Amino acid sequence: MPDNQQRRNRQPRVRSGNEPPSAPAMEPDGRGAWAHSRAALDRLEKLLRCSRCNIFGLRPVDYTDDENMKSLLLLPEKNESSTTSHCSVMNTGQRRDGPLVLIGSGLSSEQQKMLGELAAILKAKKCTEFDSTVTHVVVPGDAVQSTLKCMLGILNGCWILKFEWVKACLRRRVCEQEEKYEIPEGPHRSRLNREQLLPKLFDGCYFYLGGSFKHHPKDNLIKLVTAGGGQILSRKPKPDSDVTQTINTVAYHARPDSDQRFCTQYIIYEDLSNYHPERVRQGKVWKAPSSWFIDCVMSFELLPLDS
Repeated sequence: MPDNQQRRNRQPRVRSGNEPPSAPAMEPDGRGAWAHSRAALDRLEKLLRCSRCNIFGLRPVDYTDDENMKSLLLLPEKNESSTTSHCSVMNTGQRRDGPLVLIGSGLSSEQQKMLGELAAILKAKKCTEFDSTVTHVVVPGDAVQSTLKCMLGILNGCWILKFEWVKACLRRRVCEQEEKYEIPEGPHRSRLNREQLLPKLFDGCYFYLGGSFKHHPKDNLIKLVTAGGGQILSRKPKPDSDVTQTINTVAYHARPDSDQRFCTQYIIYEDLSNYHPERVRQGKVWKAPSSWFIDCVMSFELLPLDS
């Protein structure tokens, strides 16, 4: 039978619902297949770098011996590295990762007015209360503040900037690069931590707030714990409990050479209150004053606890 007659008589093939579709034809020069593979690798890279640490505090980079893969996983997010993440807001108020949202902490009424003027020039949003959209927290001086807004900004990896930044932006009527005006140490560490997609400060930590809190109200402490990736315990942890001591989590940001790395549950009390629980430093349960907790937030470190 002639070939054309055979083709006319052939029944159309119906593919089963469980049968995978045939692979798309590759372009003659292979460039289409390469682009598809490159896109898949880019997605895999982003997925791996976004991965949080496991229950042992280890990241994907900790499981590879290949130096090329290590360098790939340790790269900051594209277009968001600390060396190139200048404020990409000229007159549009748009950053690479979203709109510019400003908030002042501890500013005078005149400084708040100037911050509002800057928001209008940059077509940015100015908040009165902190929320997850805030990108820049402006403080009056050269030092970090223990205000709720400033501490929430640190825990969320926001830019914490001196008021001089506002003045410089108003003079040129554009958004000046932030690095020159960033509060150093804790805020800087926090911002880099966010850009590198690392776990939050209190990742792997649980907190029981015992007694009354006046200097920093308990509601504010709860907000800080939550913003830092920690968990609130409704019951006081028992150091001698087998269940407590066998929890397989670690504090990601604790110093690797410290036994604090394996402490995951903290009993927090206020230094100035009448409530002073018995000394606890047993395995995964430690006692700590609220002043230590606040210092950890402001320095963006899990600071050592005195023995």
